[in-house]
Amino acid sequence: MFVIKVIFFDTETTGLNCFDCKIIELAMLTVENGEIIDEYDEFVDIGVKLNPKITDLTGITDDDLMDKGLYEDIIAEDLKERLTPGTLMIAHNCQFDLHFIYQLLKRHYPTEAYDIVSKVDWIDTLTILKDRKDYPHKLIDAVHYYELEEVKFHRAIDDTKALYKVTLAMKDKRNDILLYKNIFGYNPKWPIRRKEKFEFITYKQQPYHNLGEAVPEDKILPRL
Repeated sequence: MFVIKVIFFDTETTGLNCFDCKIIELAMLTVENGEIIDEYDEFVDIGVKLNPKITDLTGITDDDLMDKGLYEDIIAEDLKERLTPGTLMIAHNCQFDLHFIYQLLKRHYPTEAYDIVSKVDWIDTLTILKDRKDYPHKLIDAVHYYELEEVKFHRAIDDTKALYKVTLAMKDKRNDILLYKNIFGYNPKWPIRRKEKFEFITYKQQPYHNLGEAVPEDKILPRL
């Protein structure tokens, strides 16, 4: 499928605000020339107790983080080692995960973090899915749309494996994935605030579509 290094990734976090919340699980599948060469899945010991709602959602417990988790500086080092220039990073709702990764790196590599994330490329499968099917657009909706086997959602490694299969299905259905490189769509009803934008990402308005079928080739997001 790919002739470059691709990392499919997902995070589980303590909440939605990347400026106040932290990653508690990070998963990455590294693919080269269509083969998975590395599977990474680590809990992060953040040193504080989890909100019970997060445990209910993810199944991750305080004991998981204390007994199995790595300290955040080790996670930051692992990320820095893998996010080499030219790597293609793929996530579902990539803006969310990118922000959490950036904030984590920034805490440990304050002068290097922006360089690290700006020298790799990013693809958001949520943006692609919105050009492919009607609402809803969660990862589980993509799994159903492409008639794939379900996984245990809201665990980073399982979501990452589902993401990999969804991306393969997207490519098989319509080979335009790379046209979405470093392009994130957003609903114009909820504009992205200046402090949330990355200079290396192009943000495109992506209003709700009543598609029925995929958006025609000359109407896909990168050509708006």
